[in-house]
This record gives sequence, C-alpha cells and structure tokens, in this order.
Amino acid sequence: MRARTKTEWRQLVLSSRRALSREFRSSENRSIVELATIGLTPGSTVCTYIPTALEPGSLDLVDALRRVAGRVLVPVTRDPGPLYWSEYRGADRLADANFGLREPTGPVFEPEEIREARTVFVPALAVDRRGVRLGRGAGFYDRTLGLADPDARLIAVVRDEELVSELPEDPHDVRMGWALTPGSGLVRLGIVPPIEDARGPKRDPE
Repeated sequence: MRARTKTEWRQLVLSSRRALSREFRSSENRSIVELATIGLTPGSTVCTYIPTALEPGSLDLVDALRRVAGRVLVPVTRDPGPLYWSEYRGADRLADANFGLREPTGPVFEPEEIREARTVFVPALAVDRRGVRLGRGAGFYDRTLGLADPDARLIAVVRDEELVSELPEDPHDVRMGWALTPGSGLVRLGIVPPIEDARGPKRDPE
C-alpha cells in the first residue's frame, strides 16, 4: 500500500478534528491540562502555544503551566523565519495576529529565548513513535526548535489517534522527544522496544 504524503496526512487529521463534538474536545482538553504540568519545576521557564480551535489544549492549559512553572513564553510570528517569543500574562493581554493566531501584547524576545526553557510544548497534527512531527507546513517550528537547549523536553501535543507508527520525514524536520495525549499522558518517543516485547507479552514458562 502506498504511504500517505504529508498533505494527505494533514487532510486526514484536520477532517477528523473538525468532526469532533465540542463536548468531546472539551473532555480531551481537560485531560491534557491535568497531565501537562507533571514534572514541571516551579520557577522554571516553559515554552508553549496559544491553541487555535482545531489544536489540542486550551487557554486553561497555558494558565495551568503559568501557575506551576511561573514563566510561560508563547510564539510571536515574523514571516519568514524562526518564532519570536513573548511572555504570557493572561488571556486579557492577547491580541489577534497573523495566521488566525493570538499573541501577547507585551515585549517580544529574540528566537534564542527558547534556550531558557526546559520544556517546550509544540502543536502538531500528528507525531510518530520515532518522534517525527507533522505540522501545518509553514516551517516555523522546524526553524526554531534547533535553537532549544539540547536537554530540553520537546513535547508534541496531539490526540491519542494522532500518535502513529510512522509519518513521512524531510531532512529539515526536528524530532520530538515526547508526545502528550489525553489518554496516555506523556509518552517517550524514539525508543525501539526489545524484539521480545514487540512480539507480545511475555509468558511464564510452562
């Protein structure tokens, strides 16, 4: 069977997301909020995003990260190029921006500010078990994530069914270390299971 292209994957995922009821989406978002703060260090810097209507998460997620970590940076777009950053200080300090996004109205930091973050939550349409992420195709994150601290946790936020076995990959794609899904929580990516585990559960000798 022919493998899907990135365009086909995008169409498939966006169609599936549009079909979700508001109630189901709200339930998934509540789970993501509860799981996202696990392992965060109080007083640390976290990078995340302001979710759009079709992205997992909500402003409740950003508020929860701010309560636990303290300093939350969200993207500011400058086309073309990597993402800039601004500190999130509440929903009342967001303004409409390009690409249907909302961005903070406060000071804007250079793209390299991402290095201050130990955890980076990244929006994705899908991510595979190797860590390959599927975005919208604009390339902002691929031009940005290489600036992050090498030890930072790069976490793709997706729905459970959007964590898949394999996605098409381009040389410029930056792989994720983790996925966050509403049903499974934080899932480590890029780890190949032992052969005996891939065959199924071990059985006691007869």
